[in-house]
Amino acid sequence: MSESDVTRNGVRGARPEREATTGAVRDDGRQGGRRRRDGRRGRGERAMVPDAEFRSYYGRPVLNPPVWQSRDIAGYLFLGGLAGASSLLGAGAHATGRAELARSSKLAALGAGALSLAALVHDLGRPLRFLHMLRVFKVTSPMSVGSWLLAGYVPLAGVAAATAVTGRLPRVGTAATAGAAALGPAVASYTAALVSDTAVPAWHDGHREMPYVFVGSAATAAGGLGLVAAPLPEQAPARALAALGVGTELVAFELMQRRMGMTAEPYSSGTGGRYVRVATLLGVAGLAGALLGRRNRAASAVSGAALLAASAATRWGIFHGGVESATDPRYTVVPQRERLSTGAR
Repeated sequence: MSESDVTRNGVRGARPEREATTGAVRDDGRQGGRRRRDGRRGRGERAMVPDAEFRSYYGRPVLNPPVWQSRDIAGYLFLGGLAGASSLLGAGAHATGRAELARSSKLAALGAGALSLAALVHDLGRPLRFLHMLRVFKVTSPMSVGSWLLAGYVPLAGVAAATAVTGRLPRVGTAATAGAAALGPAVASYTAALVSDTAVPAWHDGHREMPYVFVGSAATAAGGLGLVAAPLPEQAPARALAALGVGTELVAFELMQRRMGMTAEPYSSGTGGRYVRVATLLGVAGLAGALLGRRNRAASAVSGAALLAASAATRWGIFHGGVESATDPRYTVVPQRERLSTGAR
């Protein structure tokens, strides 16, 4: 622009409506970009730039979501819990002379443990990969610890079940029953550490309560299977274990959701939320039926099946909730920003 472009009426050829101004514009039309010490603009000013909204890079997920298949890994989580808790129930029934409950629980522990191991190997793709995980023992790795647990637990559960069915080698069976029961709590709970030790928001943020949720769900499943398989006179321990499991699971899950905040949303919406709601309804209904129908064999069996289904639905709900939280960038970035702002204050 030269001096000849400036006239009494302003700059020749200027287009005010196309000119951009920085800062803010005051109500009297003049530019006012000064801020007060508290960071806010002066009285009568309005911001010209809208507040920034969070968007991920080209809409891509911040995290790589898990590539696990729900049939393999959610089934692995459920079956491992059922196996571990069934070993405890079988040991208690063995010690108190409840032969049918002990036999069915030991068979359930063997079957669930073997299927859990098979699901893990199937997800790995080749059995040799599972054997490779046994080359080292790393106490800080939940997968390494879990692999060694299953490798030691399944043979013990097999010996305990075989002696219970055949009646031979009772002392060996008693020792194997005690060994499987000793490893049972770890088998039922280590999968909680396995999923929590990831960057998946809905899994990692629930690491404090997740073991209690998994143990409660495992007890629910084992108690439900005992109600299905054992005769009425021997069902009292299974009923008590189911009641303890349902109560522990519901309370721990509620506390976990309240503490987690927004990262718990996938457990109340979408596929994960539907599974969790079904698990709650089946758990409450199954426990009510077990308590009210304790003198009816058919009612006990139906209640036990509902409890088994409730435990499975819980594991599938946690699995799908975690996957959904990993695919939505909000659950990764927004909590991080909140923690940063809280720390700054």
